Amino acid sequence: MIETERNKRKTDRAWNTLYQRLDEEGLLSGRQASTFRSLAWKGGMTAAAVALLCLLVSVVYLNRTGQDADRNLLTRQNSETATTLVTTLEDGSVVYLAGNTSLKFPEHFSSDRREVSLQGNALFDIAGNRARPFVIETEDTRIEVLGTAFNVKSTGSSPFELSVQRGEVKVTLKKNGQDIHVKAGETVTLLSRKLQLSATPDPALFDRYTDRIRFKDEKLGDILRVINLQNPDIRLETTPELWNRTLTVTFSNDTPEAMAELICLALDLKKTRQDNTILLSKQ
Repeated sequence: MIETERNKRKTDRAWNTLYQRLDEEGLLSGRQASTFRSLAWKGGMTAAAVALLCLLVSVVYLNRTGQDADRNLLTRQNSETATTLVTTLEDGSVVYLAGNTSLKFPEHFSSDRREVSLQGNALFDIAGNRARPFVIETEDTRIEVLGTAFNVKSTGSSPFELSVQRGEVKVTLKKNGQDIHVKAGETVTLLSRKLQLSATPDPALFDRYTDRIRFKDEKLGDILRVINLQNPDIRLETTPELWNRTLTVTFSNDTPEAMAELICLALDLKKTRQDNTILLSKQ
């Protein structure tokens, strides 16, 4: 009997120590801690130990799941002001980030939608996929697209503004649910807590994103694709084994020939031109 009581006291001290450690590290919520203390009071530390074990497994699992989710969320941030940072997403959509702009997106989009969040100004060229709508979350609005090119301004210092270059976009105001469809050549602006539609005053705003562009650790194949989107008269191509080579490079109003030359110098490649195609290949 004495030995049994001594073992019980040792067990109680051990579980008290474990409880304090978990509580100090923030692994027990207020409700979980209350449950533990209640069980300890009513049924002794043995019942509490069982409850704590279940809670611990739950907490560890949820924490690990949250960490895995965070690791799958990528961020592209352009801290420069005079250069546009260009990135290609998993689905082939191209995003041109203006200065002081950040984009958050998953490493892999879900099967039914493609969702990103934007803070700042950016030009989007979205790959069409009606089965997987593309959704952009900003501070005040939700933007839904199927396949189009448009400019978004979403900063705290100026009103939200979206201009469509081609295609159609649906913009929904989060506070009151107002929604509006914006077509090519139109601009929607958030003024006095309402979305207001007008003709795009300056169509040249789309071109300003491509005056000086920078690629950071982008695949060569994706870089060439972006160049070809902006210069349809001359195409840059490469061989399949070079498609996934990564490159960091900046172009400033360069011709396709000049951009091909810079890429060749950076990756030690050669270029061969035939008609309107420039092929980049190994030396």
